[in-house]
Amino acid sequence: MTTKSIQRCAWVSDDPIYQAYHDTQWGVPETDSQSLFAKLCLDGQQAGLSWLTILKKQRNYEEAFCYFNPQDIVKMDNADVERLMQNSGIVRNKLKIQSIIKNARGFLEIEKNQPFNTFIWQFTGGTTLVNEWEKFDDIPTSTKESKAMSVALKKMGFNFVGETICYAFMQAVGMVNDHEKHCHCYERTKAMAISKDI
Repeated sequence: MTTKSIQRCAWVSDDPIYQAYHDTQWGVPETDSQSLFAKLCLDGQQAGLSWLTILKKQRNYEEAFCYFNPQDIVKMDNADVERLMQNSGIVRNKLKIQSIIKNARGFLEIEKNQPFNTFIWQFTGGTTLVNEWEKFDDIPTSTKESKAMSVALKKMGFNFVGETICYAFMQAVGMVNDHEKHCHCYERTKAMAISKDI
């Protein structure tokens, strides 16, 4: 099968980084708490930008934010924020930088009572919601599940977690399978779907 004959979801561009992300990561169920935290933070950085922009900066973000270890991130202070505002490898938006620190605090607050992965996956009942979209235009940008997640995260102190960001996150970490049916990843990710509580 040549690259040109591969059918992908309509949102994927010709950029090889984007294609690799779509083919190997997007829609694959993720259950590791720290990985879920990292992805949620990165999705928040996307607000107003393209995901490809953030994807290309992902390694820079990992290095800037303690490889998304919440226990280390919460130790960051105003001096760290000002230092990161000079880091050209990330999006230099003070509110977005501060949001990762706030989100780390929220993560640790949630973990006092339950694992973060259990908290996150509760919004789909601990299972992958498998959809059967024929075309990209049919796919929603938010759902009742993403709205509920957004409300719950905000209550725990998170920000940049609106219902649209939460739905993009749910798609990315395989809480929902929104690969289009013609996409070469659809059946593979469907087979990976989590069908019982994590």
